[in-house]
Amino acid sequence: MTLTATASPTGLVFTLDPSVGPALHEGILDLWTDVSNAGGAVGFVPPVVRDDIRPQLVKQLAAVADGGSRLVVGRDADGRVVATAFLTLNTHRLMTHWLWAYTVMVHPALQGRGAGRALMAAVADAARTLDGIEAIRLNCRGGLGLERFYESCGYTEVGRVPAAIRVAPDDDRDDITLLLPLN
Repeated sequence: MTLTATASPTGLVFTLDPSVGPALHEGILDLWTDVSNAGGAVGFVPPVVRDDIRPQLVKQLAAVADGGSRLVVGRDADGRVVATAFLTLNTHRLMTHWLWAYTVMVHPALQGRGAGRALMAAVADAARTLDGIEAIRLNCRGGLGLERFYESCGYTEVGRVPAAIRVAPDDDRDDITLLLPLN
């Protein structure tokens, strides 16, 4: 199902489940590399190159292709991929009423300009279009203040595992779980 592209106050246009071809694949790969190298908490620690990230992107796009995940993409006025989030459906029969948001990222050049808030609004709008989805859960890495950002978008911290993420020797971070009810 395609979400009608919505223009955000930032001028970005968000789409649910865009057609994934080589240009989109490369655009997400560029974004993920830029976000990672800027210190973004999206599964890697800088420095990284595109080939470090490519296997994980292929895995996530395969989940989109098989219907287990949905993809929200934000593009700027020039059509460049500048924001993404993967929405992963829950397969446990007692938990299909909520989904996970993964690999939530905004290009570093746009941070602090409302693009992250616009992405999170687009993620919530996309989730509301999916049958039976009542909430979004996401995890974030502690130590960066990300939980405050997500809380400002309506999420509530519902769990924290101390020192669950090791970004470097002697640098362990909390794994923080947040929830956004959609009703």
